[in-house]
Amino acid sequence: MLEKIIELTNEYIESMPKKERKKYGQFFTSMETARFMASLYNIDEKKSKVSVLDAGAGSGILSCAFIERLETIDSIQKIELTCYENDNNVLQLLKRNLEYCKEKSGKKIVINIIEDNYILSQYLDFNHMIGGNDNPRKYDFVIGNPPYMKIPKDAPEATAMPEVCYGAPNLYFIFASMGLFNLCEDGEMVYIIPRSWTSGAYFKRFREYFLTVGKLEHIHLFVSRSKVFDKESVLQETIIIKVRKTVKTPETVTITSSQSNSDFGEITSLTVPYDLVVAGEDYYVYLVTDENEVEVLRKLHKFDKTLPAIGVKMKTGLTVDFRNREILRDEEEEGAIPLFYSQHIKQGKVEFPIQKEHEYVVTEQKGLMQDNKNYLFVKRFTAKEEPRRLQCGVYLAKRFPQYKKISTQNKINFVDGVLTEMSECLVYGLYVLFNSTLYDEYYRILNGSTQVNSTEINAMPVPDLEDIQEMGRKVLKSRDYSEANCNLILEGYCGEEDRRNKGISANNRYA
Repeated sequence: MLEKIIELTNEYIESMPKKERKKYGQFFTSMETARFMASLYNIDEKKSKVSVLDAGAGSGILSCAFIERLETIDSIQKIELTCYENDNNVLQLLKRNLEYCKEKSGKKIVINIIEDNYILSQYLDFNHMIGGNDNPRKYDFVIGNPPYMKIPKDAPEATAMPEVCYGAPNLYFIFASMGLFNLCEDGEMVYIIPRSWTSGAYFKRFREYFLTVGKLEHIHLFVSRSKVFDKESVLQETIIIKVRKTVKTPETVTITSSQSNSDFGEITSLTVPYDLVVAGEDYYVYLVTDENEVEVLRKLHKFDKTLPAIGVKMKTGLTVDFRNREILRDEEEEGAIPLFYSQHIKQGKVEFPIQKEHEYVVTEQKGLMQDNKNYLFVKRFTAKEEPRRLQCGVYLAKRFPQYKKISTQNKINFVDGVLTEMSECLVYGLYVLFNSTLYDEYYRILNGSTQVNSTEINAMPVPDLEDIQEMGRKVLKSRDYSEANCNLILEGYCGEEDRRNKGISANNRYA
C-alpha cells in the first residue's frame, strides 16, 4: 500500500519545484520513517474503532503508514481518519492516495479531508474563547510531519496561539501544540520535527505547554543531518518524538538512534530516567545517546545553582562590527579602545593585540563600551568538526591598565559580575568549569548546534560560589590550565557533591 503512495509522491516532487513547496514548508517523509513512526504507537488490541488525525497531511504518507499498521490488528474494524491540508497543489494527490488506501484496506475507513488552515480554524477552541467549540473533536492518535517554516511574530498563526509563541515562531511547534490539544486524554502523538525546540528562550513557552499537558515517552535521533527526508536537500537536526497526553510523569524515556531514514533495522536504544531528560524550570530536553552522556547529566544535575544565582551572568558581545564600520580602526590612535574578537582567545588566555584588522574602535556610544574589568570570554561559534564546543579565555583587567573601557565583538560571549567585579579566583574557577570535558559534553547534549547560547549557559547547573572560587585558587596554584587538570579539579567537587547529598539524605533519615 505505502509503496504506491511513495511512488506517486515522488512523481509529485519531481513535477513541483522545491521553491514552490518551500512556501508551505513542505518536506515529505520517507517510507521507512513513516513505517517506523507508525510502529511507535501502543494500540489497544481490544478496540474495534480508532480515530486518527494527520495535520498538514501532504500526500498522505503518514496516514497510509498508520493504516498499514492497523491492518495487522484483527480486532480493529473501523478507522476514522481526519486530514488537514490546504495546499491546492497537493490536495488532489492526497485525495487520490487516501482513496487508494481505502480500496486496498480490509477495514472500514471513513476519510475526512479538511481544507481549512489547521491553526486558524481551531484557535478559538485552543484559547477557550467566545465562539469556540465547548466540546471540540478529540482523537485517539495524532501523527504528523508539520510544515517547517519560520513565520513573522505578527503572523495570524503566531498571534492565534500566544500561550506557546515567543520571539521568532516556527509553524512546526505551533502545529505540535495544536496536535496535543487535539488528542484524547491518554492519547498518543508521534511527530517528526526539528530538535531546536529542546532548549533556548524562544521555545520556552512551547516547552512549558507541551511538556506539562503531555509527556515524552520515546525520542528517536538521526545521526546524519542530511539523510532524513528522501529526495530533499534538508540540513536539519531532526528528531521523532512520541508524546502521551497525560499529567502523570513516566519514570523513564526511551531514546533510540539510527544513522539515517533507511536503516531502522540498526537502532541503538537507551532507557533514561525522565527527570534527566526533561529537567529544570525551563523544561530543557537533554538528548542523550549513551550511558556516558547519562552520567554527565547525573553529575551536573546534582549542582543546584546557576550563574545568575551566584551573581554572574553570560552576555553577548556588544559590537556588530559590519554595522559599525565607521568606528573600526586597524591601529591604535587617540581615544581608541580594544575590540576583542574570538581570535583573541588563545589556549585559555586573551591575547591582544594580534595584528588583526579592526582591533580597535573609536566611539562615544555607551552601548558599545564596557568597563575594563575581569571577564571570562567564550567563543560564540565553533566549527562542527572542532573537538570542543566551549572554548574560553580568561580576561584580566590588570593586563591592560591603559584602558578604562573596552569593547567585545558580538561573535563572542562574556561572563560578567552582575553587581560586583569578579575576583581573579572566580574568573579562573569559571575557567575550570568551561574548560572541562564534563561541561563541554553537557553543552553538546543540550544544544545540537555550533552556537554557544547565553540563555542556555545561564541556565546550566553550577557549583556554589565558594566552590568555584576554590577551584580557581587550585588551578592558579598549579599553573596547569590544561583540560586534563580542569577535569581533575572539577571531579573532586563532583565527588564532594555526592558526599554532601548522601549526608543530607542520612540526616533526613534520622530527623
